[in-house]
Amino acid sequence: MTVVHLGFGSNLGDRAAALRRALEELGAEGFRPERLSPLYETEPRGPVKDQPLFLNGAARGRFDGEPRELLDAIHRVERRLGRKREVPQGPRTADMDILYFGDRVIREEPELVVPHPEIAHRRFVLVPLAEIDPNLIHPVLNKSQSELLAATDDPGGVRFLRREW
Repeated sequence: MTVVHLGFGSNLGDRAAALRRALEELGAEGFRPERLSPLYETEPRGPVKDQPLFLNGAARGRFDGEPRELLDAIHRVERRLGRKREVPQGPRTADMDILYFGDRVIREEPELVVPHPEIAHRRFVLVPLAEIDPNLIHPVLNKSQSELLAATDDPGGVRFLRREW
């Protein structure tokens, strides 16, 4: 089984319940969580500014399969939770990203890029990642999550909300 790091986000409805359900449903798809970050509230990023605040977190776990299988499982769970991909970076009930899939570097298809290409530029990803795995080394940038967090150029606010999901 491969150690996998995932990012989670929600900004519609009961955000914490949506993240818990996403994690549970992903468990039914084969993802075995080992460690969860606290939950953090963050401002929306990207072109759609007029939307609710996000709730974000990260999980480290194991998956017995290939990255494409995990991405397909993520998309199935997101759809079941009501995610519609109509407005890029718009409001969403559940958003999950593969941040790391072991130490693999995958660049063959545009929809599946690992490590996630924006990790170093997203404080809302780095804060929870550094909480659960501060010494995890980015296989391309050769820096730990703590080092990436200290060096990020992202001015976005990340506010601790609560420890449990």
